Amino acid sequence: MAYLVSSPFTLQSIKPDQLSSPSQKHYFLHSFVPRKINQTSLKSSLKVKCAAIGNGLFTQTTQEVRRIVPENNQNLPTVKIVYVVLEAQYQSSLTAAVQALNKSSKDASYEVVGYLVEELRDASTYKTFCKDLEDANIFIGSLIFVEELALKVKTAVEKERDRLDAVLVFPSMPEVMRLNKLGSFSMSQLGQSKSPFFQLFKKKKQGAGFADSMLKLVRTLPKVLKYLPSDKAQDARLYILSLQFWLGGSPDNLQNFLKMISGSYVPALKGKTIAYSDPVLFLDSGIWHPLAPCMYEDAKEYLNWYGTRRDANEKLKDPNAPVIGLVLQRSHIVTGDESHYVAVIMELEARGAKVIPIFAGGLDFSGPVERYLIDPVTKKPMVNSVISLTGFALVGGPARQDHPRAIEALSKLDVPYIVALPLVFQTTEEWLNSTLGLHPIQVALQVALPELDGGMEPIVFAGRDPRTGKSHALHKRVEQLCTRAIRWGELKRKSKTEKKLAITVFSFPPDKGNVGTAAYLNVFSSIFSVLKELERDGYNVEGLPETSEALIEDILHDKEAQFSSPNLNIAYKMGVREYQSLTSYATALEENWGKPPGNLNSDGENLLVYGKQYGNVFIGVQPTFGYEGDPMRLLFSKSASPHHGFAAYYSFVEKIFKADAVLHFGTHGSLEFMPGKQVGMSDACYPDSLIGNIPNVYYYAANNPSEATIAKRRSYANTISYLTPPAENAGLYKGLKQLSELISSYQSLKDTGRGPQIVNSIISTARQCNLDKDVELPEEGEEISAKERDLVVGKVYSKIMEIESRLLPCGLHVIGEPPSAMEAVATLVNIAALDRPEDEISSLPSILAETVGRNMEDIYRESDKGILKDVELLRKITEASRGAVSAFVQKTTNKKGQVVDVADKLSSILGFGINEPWVDYLSSTKFYQADREKLRTLFRFLGDCLKLIVADNELGSLKQALEGKYVEPGPGGDPIRNPKVLPTGKNIHALDPQSIPTTAAMQSAKVVVDRLIERQKADNGGKYPETVALVLWGTDNIKTYGESLAQVLWMIGVMPVADTFGRVNRVELVSLEELGRPRIDVVVNCSGVFRDLFINQMNLLDRAVKMVAELDEPADQNFVRKHALEQAEALGVDIREAATRIFSNASGSYSSNINLAVENSSWNDEKQLQDMYLSRKSFAFDCDAPGAGMAEKRKVFEMALSTAEATFQNLDSSEISLTDVSHYFDSDPTNLVQNLRKDKKKPNAYIADTTTANAQVRTLSETVRLDARTKLLNPKWYEGMMSAGYEGVREIEKRLTNTVGWSATSGQVDNWVYEEANSTFIQDEEMLNKLMSTNPNSFRKMLQTFLEANGRGYWETSQDNIEKLRQLYSEVEDKIEGIDR
Repeated sequence: MAYLVSSPFTLQSIKPDQLSSPSQKHYFLHSFVPRKINQTSLKSSLKVKCAAIGNGLFTQTTQEVRRIVPENNQNLPTVKIVYVVLEAQYQSSLTAAVQALNKSSKDASYEVVGYLVEELRDASTYKTFCKDLEDANIFIGSLIFVEELALKVKTAVEKERDRLDAVLVFPSMPEVMRLNKLGSFSMSQLGQSKSPFFQLFKKKKQGAGFADSMLKLVRTLPKVLKYLPSDKAQDARLYILSLQFWLGGSPDNLQNFLKMISGSYVPALKGKTIAYSDPVLFLDSGIWHPLAPCMYEDAKEYLNWYGTRRDANEKLKDPNAPVIGLVLQRSHIVTGDESHYVAVIMELEARGAKVIPIFAGGLDFSGPVERYLIDPVTKKPMVNSVISLTGFALVGGPARQDHPRAIEALSKLDVPYIVALPLVFQTTEEWLNSTLGLHPIQVALQVALPELDGGMEPIVFAGRDPRTGKSHALHKRVEQLCTRAIRWGELKRKSKTEKKLAITVFSFPPDKGNVGTAAYLNVFSSIFSVLKELERDGYNVEGLPETSEALIEDILHDKEAQFSSPNLNIAYKMGVREYQSLTSYATALEENWGKPPGNLNSDGENLLVYGKQYGNVFIGVQPTFGYEGDPMRLLFSKSASPHHGFAAYYSFVEKIFKADAVLHFGTHGSLEFMPGKQVGMSDACYPDSLIGNIPNVYYYAANNPSEATIAKRRSYANTISYLTPPAENAGLYKGLKQLSELISSYQSLKDTGRGPQIVNSIISTARQCNLDKDVELPEEGEEISAKERDLVVGKVYSKIMEIESRLLPCGLHVIGEPPSAMEAVATLVNIAALDRPEDEISSLPSILAETVGRNMEDIYRESDKGILKDVELLRKITEASRGAVSAFVQKTTNKKGQVVDVADKLSSILGFGINEPWVDYLSSTKFYQADREKLRTLFRFLGDCLKLIVADNELGSLKQALEGKYVEPGPGGDPIRNPKVLPTGKNIHALDPQSIPTTAAMQSAKVVVDRLIERQKADNGGKYPETVALVLWGTDNIKTYGESLAQVLWMIGVMPVADTFGRVNRVELVSLEELGRPRIDVVVNCSGVFRDLFINQMNLLDRAVKMVAELDEPADQNFVRKHALEQAEALGVDIREAATRIFSNASGSYSSNINLAVENSSWNDEKQLQDMYLSRKSFAFDCDAPGAGMAEKRKVFEMALSTAEATFQNLDSSEISLTDVSHYFDSDPTNLVQNLRKDKKKPNAYIADTTTANAQVRTLSETVRLDARTKLLNPKWYEGMMSAGYEGVREIEKRLTNTVGWSATSGQVDNWVYEEANSTFIQDEEMLNKLMSTNPNSFRKMLQTFLEANGRGYWETSQDNIEKLRQLYSEVEDKIEGIDR
């Protein structure tokens, strides 16, 4: 319980009357003097069952701690009050009010019981709640915004509403607000009536503005209503007064509130005059300090008082002291539940920082931020950084948010914005015991939503007492929060020449050829360009080499790890004693790694830090996980702690080099994936210990918002997005090009006698290109009819068109070098290919198809079937799209190929007199009649996109972050689907996890699922698949707004239902009639990242599957039920447990580790890989006990997988395909399922490809072939990579290794893929020498991979080839070792 031990504060002598808080004065000391009461409360609270047992829910407290039954000795009438609130801050205030009433009241005695809305999830608690309502007089509800719980409250209260004397509901969901009744006043018509009160609820954007206008109304209405005679007006007036009392929150206000309501509406008290005073009103917004005599409405007045404080220490009087702004919730201040706020204020002041703590009563803090934290004259911020202690989004709290308004206010303020969290739905102990960390609802409301405002560092700074419900500071966390806020603020105050920056690069897998790995990024050229820019800007980077090549040489010790230097440059040797004194958690690592220094990053005596320092910039190499080379460690179901070398690296950066900030360079390192709670870490979590107090800036690929979010939440990173390289069409080469020429001549000559002859050449060339696996080809010389000839040619044509038009990122991105306009053409063509109905933009292909009287969907369908004329039409549409977009781009660029002001150019183009370039281009094609208006709308949108693609913001944002300014947030994802991802250089965020799946995603999902089932039936003798095993990825679901999540729901036959705020928290059944097929069973493997980001959606899926398993439906129509019944019997468990289908890793662990084993060649056989998968992926989520976290259920997992007839994954963006990253094969269970099945039949493996408007479901082997043809074997791709030098060679080697990964997990890689790769890279002498000299380490790994593929039986080839590979291997070995023979 170290958390509750207080830090040593020195208390200045303060007279009690200097306290401004409305709470009783003795509460004041509790925040930072060890509490006496804590000893007893801890003992009693230890009886509270911890999360893994009990009811399995997060919230274990019960209503009994909030129940007061009066000792009614004078036989007074009893008034019973039941209340339900979101947070516990009203508990102590209401309890105090009722106790005071019972002591003093002559008219009635008061019984009260309160519930936290989260407690109502528990069935027995809900039952007690309904029972309590049966004899209650008054019901009060406030801030009920979680739909499933709101509906529970509504159902229970509705039953009793007519009987209750009064129902008062303060801001909540409309369904609950409609329960209000006070005499003749009611809200049952909520949203229909004409009165101003109801108009508020009708506003579409019911966010913060709503709460503010409600407050204004609350201020003025009682005065107006007082003079209206009717009862109705008086009842309305009392409702508004009630709201004022409630928002006033102090025990006095609540006492008068209860007197007023019971005196006016409880029949037993009719005829008695119960006197009450008017509400004591506190400011709606202002500045509050626990030692100030009053609340301030003016920052100047507050600062004047601050300057005259007698108790302030010397540091605080320094005019140059840092100033930190705090954002507080008014309800905590007025209810006297503010000890956690006081602790933060005192901690900051003890560390020499001044504070300006502002508060607001509504849900909109943007106004107060602008009013009190920005100097009205100079418009400059009066603070260096801001911490919001509310946990909520800046505008809108738990209701509707207005992120653009928040971003506008925070951009004006322009300082780092930290959003810290008080525990809301858990007590301190429940949180400490939870492996998940924060409650999922709190993650959705208080972590995900503030990120959309640009908030960072979700540090839990306050806990909650289970007995009193009051918040208390967690002192270790408060210290860290305050230190980090001051450190971010320091970045604004320090001069550039003094500032120290530690740039951290990654090396994965650990090999010298891999130093500086990052997705799509040329790391060293980027670092070079960043350092050059910082040097121009005044940073000290003394001794920086002249070129990026020389920089690589410095860090790797010698040019591209070439000769006689097996080691990296050592920047620092840390002795064991020094390491232990600098690293407080060093002993915790010994359980996994033994005593330091260990054998990783060490020379046996010291721990080694690799890297190189230039002036005030250190470039260091992050150590790796450390268990890559040890196959036994890879089998552990939970991940190991960081090793000593890893910890030493971060201790060096923070305490010896003394970095002001660390810049993690590229996607992605290992720090944020270290074990610990998923979100809301404690100081025992490794990412938290490692990053310590260093501000963390992180360059992250814009298309990977999910892992960027993990970096934000677990390593407190300010993530800055970078662009992926510009995409190009794969094009055709060698035999494929020849095929395309043959097809053209067939089309012009097919009706002459030469038709059959050309078809024979097409067939034999297609065979040479190994297309016979993808297209059924007749035997050569076989007689076929003209119609069949067309069909064969059509199918081959369709296949090569698919290859030709595939998008691939070419080369690697360099930070600060945006693509030129012409490089952006392929991306724009693909942006133009999607319909965007929400913006009323038609896609270019569909506009062109309409011109010839066709529907684009039909053309896609027929072309896929190989209908020759439609394949040709599709090609013409594709060409016309490319031509029109190129013509447009040429017109908007200058001679150097830079985009000039698109707006001016466009207005001249869209004005009169000039023909629009796209119309000009189309006039010479068959699409000359295309709809001008639709084209104009589309090209206006493309003009905006073009500007964003070529904008250069990545260096600018980095400089802002390093100067302690606010980096504007923006979504991550696929720029083609969502151009709002651009321009890059934004602080990446994901999305509101409760907003998916969207209706559009559900539509797309239906199409894919129907195609998958169709395809599986065709390959499986017309039978439906009984079970599909599939994978859910975090990034994919962010990019597609939940398409793969929706696919799972549609397979089992349910639909998501959104609430009034558009949040999805429940599902409803689709009847078997409407579904038109059986419900298909699923086994869902969620990636560790998906589990962290979308725990609510895992809950939704688990509820849905269990609901379907319990349906009374025939087994042949409901495979979920069929299998669950069989498994329940076999395992002797109930049907709900047997229907467990939602699996992932243990909390805090990621991936099945198959990728690590493959990348390091550290595995014996496929069985070992399958064991890894089972041991690491068999942790289940249980909606009946969501608080228990992930529980191991290996038997159920194996049984469920053994029924799978198909495995399935999604590809959703052109940048990442199957062999680009190791994640895909790491999660592929194809061979594993075959081993688990009783009949040992291999399941069919499918990949859905939604990267283009024409969604496809292909087999895994088709997709692997497509991938090999468009990337690994495609000259356009590998030459693009080779041009990036050292890093490009590594990218080629990585694709080859990932191909072996697919052989290992699925056996779906054709022999010719390896054969062709060997002739491309090894048989070609020129290529061979280039690879060897550019990056010998990666080239050695490539040779090893070829030999391994052969040795493991995945590639059969001639003995000569193998001999040559062996010989080359020993040559390269010698070269690297520096032996010149």
